[in-house]
This record gives sequence, structure tokens and C-alpha cells, in this order.
Amino acid sequence: MKVLLIGGGGREHALAWKVAQSPLCEKLFLAPGNPLSAELGEVVDIPANDVVALKYFVKKEEIDLTIVGPEAPLVAGLVDSFENDGLRVFGPSRHAAQLEGSKLFSKNFMKKYNIPTADYQNAESMEEANQLLERMGVPVVIKADGLAEGKGAFVCKTEEEAEKAIHAIFAEKRFGSSGMNCVFEEFMDGEEASLFVITDGNTIMPLLPAQDHKPAYDGDAGPNTGGMGAYAPAPLVTEKVMDRVLSEIVVPTVHGMNSEGMPYRGLLYVGLMIKDGQPKVVEFNCRFGDPETQPLMTLLKTDLLPIFDQVSRKELKEDQTALEWHPGSAIGVVLASEGYPGSYEKGKVITGLSDLDGVQAFAAGVSGQGELLKTSGGRVLCLCACGSNISEARDKVYGQIERVSFEGAFYRTDIGAKALK
Repeated sequence: MKVLLIGGGGREHALAWKVAQSPLCEKLFLAPGNPLSAELGEVVDIPANDVVALKYFVKKEEIDLTIVGPEAPLVAGLVDSFENDGLRVFGPSRHAAQLEGSKLFSKNFMKKYNIPTADYQNAESMEEANQLLERMGVPVVIKADGLAEGKGAFVCKTEEEAEKAIHAIFAEKRFGSSGMNCVFEEFMDGEEASLFVITDGNTIMPLLPAQDHKPAYDGDAGPNTGGMGAYAPAPLVTEKVMDRVLSEIVVPTVHGMNSEGMPYRGLLYVGLMIKDGQPKVVEFNCRFGDPETQPLMTLLKTDLLPIFDQVSRKELKEDQTALEWHPGSAIGVVLASEGYPGSYEKGKVITGLSDLDGVQAFAAGVSGQGELLKTSGGRVLCLCACGSNISEARDKVYGQIERVSFEGAFYRTDIGAKALK
């Protein structure tokens, strides 16, 4: 098969790393890819959101399957455009991708189909938002309605924090059209986990549960980020909890989307809050998560390419719903630029990647080529390792993380610590 993988972040690098190992992969193209993923396939200089150019390239090169990494082209309708021209693609349609593209759509959908989640209200102006804050009080979670690169959710424990969130969304217009309105959610206590499922709209294939670490600093302190590290499997998601997640959340979601006339095909990401064994939905995403994908791909034994292909054909086989995994655990720790998730400088020289042993580096915010690599984003690299248990995996990553350096680099030192408890 000739395969095109759209996207250039750490998630796409991990997916490329996995797909390139498939015996079915004759040639892998990466659009736009990054300097490290370029070692796995041919980089194509087309942005992930340029649907017209991507479609032209797929037709010209006679690509057999396109895999979409980031959410923006999915929400914009890339899958619909490709399928209208008879091109096979892995990912949900524009309507189905609303589960991530609009927080309000997602919350209304969950309410309609009795899927457990936090109570919520919607505000379409600063005035309405301030009135909601007065009624609901704190703690409260305030979310920009649309896509915000993982930075549009504010967990507000004080009125001052809530007022700053409202100001950022409505006055600063920090999220542009994504912040035309916002959702106020009841604060949910508990511990977070992530579950990915692959589905063709009928058959459901769950991956191992993982746990992301969104706050910037140790002890879950500081502002929310796109994710500072993750590990899998997450012991928080016991077999009993997993059964509840599948029966109370995943199955009703897939069936509900069918009932709405917008079948969900592709990867469904379920962000969970779990307390006393009761799972509730924090958010849905319409694509693989970052940084959970990186440790999951290092732990996954099954070849994903034929599964992606079956989903694109709408014929995922029920007898293949049990994925095989390497024994043990995997962990990924993100190296970030000083100042992230706020403003940060780019162009810092990265050294030490060739010194890693038994640790896989996935690039996110990296530019340059060869040995001259520089930072180009907030989250720069995710270093991943597997071990017979989470403690061994952590020791591998943290034992070598100082070998990689760039000016201003920082990372959390407690990724996976919750699992040890």
C-alpha cells in the first residue's frame, strides 16, 4: 500500500513510526511531516489544512489510504471531500467531527443520549458569561466552544481565575471564532484518564487506557497545556471501569451518532473523569491524542495499517477487535520550551538525540535537518520507553532525559507517579 499520513506533530511521528513497520506499507508519504519523521518516509511540502493540494497529490501518486492526524482538517471536512472523489481515508466526517469541533454540540449530544458528563450552561457573550459565573459560582470549568489546540479549557477554582478566562475568550478573543461562545461546566472531582477506540460506525476496537498530564508543572500545578506526558496502561481504569466506559459511554456514542445520521468512523478519543469507579466524559476528540499516542504506539504489537484500511472501507472485522500489546508499561515525557503554554522563543539548538539508548524520541516542535535541529514549538519532543512495569519505564526515560537539551528546556518530573500509588 502507498500511504499518506497528514500532520507533522509528535502524534503523527508516532503513527508514522508504527505504520512504517507494517509489511503492507510499500511507501509512506508525510504531509508535512517533521525532521525526525522524515527518516520514515518521504516528506511532502503540503500543509495539513490544504485539502485541495492534498487531494491532488493523492490522485497523482495513486495513494491507497490517507490517515489524518490533526483535528482541524477533520473538522473542516477533509474526509467528506476525499470520499466524494472515491478516495479512501481514515477519519470521521465533518459532521461526526463536531464531537470535538463544538463543545456545545458535544454536551447537547451527551445530554440527549444520557451519556454521563458534567452539567453545563452556554454563554454567547461576556455579559452572559458573567451572569453564569454569578449563578454557578466556583469551582467551574470554562471552555471555548471550538478548536483551541488543547488550550481552550480553564479550570477555575477562584472567581479571579474565572474572570480571567471569560476575558481571554470574549475580550481578548484569544481563540478567534472558536471563542464566539463558551460552555460553563460543573467542576468534576476525580482523576482523569484517556481511552481511544477505533470504530467503523458499527464494530468497536478499544485501545489500552492511558493517563495524560495536562498542567504544565509537577503536582498538576500551573496552566493547562496540550499535555506534558502520558503513560499506559492506566491502572485507574480497572476492568470493571472499562466495562462501564464501553457500555455507558462508547456504545451509546457510536449508536447515537448513527441515529443522528452522522456515523462515526475513525478514532474516537474519550477523555474521562473517574471518581469512585464512576466514569464521566470530560471531552471527546475526533483523533488520536497527544501525548498519549506516543507511549501507546511503542507498546502496541498489532499492525495498525490493515485496521485503518478496514475502517476506511467500513468493514472492520469483529474477530479482530482484540489488539495485541507488548507486556508491561510505556511512558512518554514531553520536553517543552521555556514559557509554554504561553509565549516562548523558537530556534534553540537541540543536542543529544543521538545519545539516547532504549528511548524513542518523537518530534513535535522541531525544525531543521540532519544533526542541526532547532526548536519550533511549545512542546518540542516526547521521549518514550517501555518497561516490564511503569517504574522500569519511568527509570529508562528519566535516566536519559538530561542527555537531550536545548536552552530553556523544561519537563515534569512526576509523569507516571500516580500509577505508582
